[in-house]
Amino acid sequence: MARKCDICGKQTVTGNNVSHAHNKTRRVWKPNLHKVRAMVGNTRTTLRVCTRCLRSGKVTKV
Repeated sequence: MARKCDICGKQTVTGNNVSHAHNKTRRVWKPNLHKVRAMVGNTRTTLRVCTRCLRSGKVTKV
């Protein structure tokens, strides 16, 4: 299962760590996801939602 928000589609992003000597190593930034029981239509389902979607009210919790 991918680390992806079910609402907005936010997912893992890759890039580089850059030291003071300008050495580069690969790294990843992962979204802050939470499992939430939410109402989708008239059914209760478990979604993986990022905290920004939770805070902005895009999800109605059960």
